[in-house]
Amino acid sequence: LMKIAWTLTLAIAAAVVLMAAPSFAHHSFAAEFDASKCHDFAGTLTKVEWTNPHGFFYVDVKDANGTVNNWSFQTYALITLRRAGTSLQLFKDNIGKEVWVRGCEAKNGRPHYAAAGSLKFASDGVLRQMGQLQD
Repeated sequence: LMKIAWTLTLAIAAAVVLMAAPSFAHHSFAAEFDASKCHDFAGTLTKVEWTNPHGFFYVDVKDANGTVNNWSFQTYALITLRRAGTSLQLFKDNIGKEVWVRGCEAKNGRPHYAAAGSLKFASDGVLRQMGQLQD
């Protein structure tokens, strides 16, 4: 009986540690993105990745020199987007269409990567909250 209790205790402890593991990797906005480098971006939506813990969408943005760069924008957690009425299908329906994004660049200098604060699809003109805006 004592051996069963000890085994059960270890199993419960292991389960608690494993459930908590994903939260160790989570980070704050300020840890990864630079609030002094927030900009407006306009371009063509090229791709969406609807994966936990954050979604990503990609936009071809033309810079001042006319060069097109594919930017990756990180969103809130998917459950937060869904609760606000933003779905994967909405993104899919807008692939190849114009979008406007307010986002903040990565602190580590990773090129063409930003946190999305807000997003507007040209198809409906609705401003949607995609993540924190820090400016």
